[in-house]
Amino acid sequence: MGARLSLATWAPLGFPTLPLANGLHMPVLGLGTSHQGGYSHDAVVYALQKCGIRHIDTAKRYGCELLLQKAIKESDVKEDLWITTKLWHSDYGYENTKQACLDSCKRLGVHYLDLYLVHWPDAQVPGKSNRKVRAETWRAREDLYEKGICRSIGVSNFLINHLEQLKEDCKITPHVNQVEYHPFQRPQELVDYCRSRNIVFEGYCPLAKGEALTHPNIIQLAHKYSKTPAQICIRWSIQNGIVTIPKSTKIERIRENCEVFDFILAEDDVAIINGMDEGRHVSWDPSSIV
Repeated sequence: MGARLSLATWAPLGFPTLPLANGLHMPVLGLGTSHQGGYSHDAVVYALQKCGIRHIDTAKRYGCELLLQKAIKESDVKEDLWITTKLWHSDYGYENTKQACLDSCKRLGVHYLDLYLVHWPDAQVPGKSNRKVRAETWRAREDLYEKGICRSIGVSNFLINHLEQLKEDCKITPHVNQVEYHPFQRPQELVDYCRSRNIVFEGYCPLAKGEALTHPNIIQLAHKYSKTPAQICIRWSIQNGIVTIPKSTKIERIRENCEVFDFILAEDDVAIINGMDEGRHVSWDPSSIV
């Protein structure tokens, strides 16, 4: 039933991890941020200090890398912190990618990134194909990885055809693919493909921007397990072997979202939620990008 969680844990609350192809272990639960009402200084500090969160997901596009540096310093969490950020298409290309990475490190106040993702498969560079720009961008990441500036490298919103092109054009397989994943959008063919190539699958929008929380199946399971609908969705995602990054700016919601390791959904109940998939996006749809 999905990828097996590592026996390794992430202090202080002992969050499970998933192993990457390069031997690193990535916390299976993280805190997502965003540029649309998706950042709160107090919430990040609380998540780090009180909830045991050690995995923060951000992006240049969100505009909060510098703010995160301040929150991390205030939290006084200095060890075992996993920071993911993403490269926006305005910085695609070989030289631009290398400089953008260094700029993100500076804003975040770190010497290296734990995971650096290509945010979106559409390069939007006049006169060049998406494939060519993605390959140039990825080769810069390979260099950054080999120099240790990025401990792992990956992509976001990439489909099988995009990953196949990278396979043909480049040397290093992405360590992670971060894609929309929730009860209404469970791209199992893509998940299976990633696992066949030892690419860890990471899911964003695990609550479908709140739309999953009012579905009768989710509400019924929440009553059955004496949990909240959000906890049911997050637990389901994690049990399917997906690194999961719920987003919240509310302290009580962050605490709630972290309390998902004290129960296990029965296989029949996982199957019920699996059956809710209808291929519906609540975020970006990359299917039209070549």
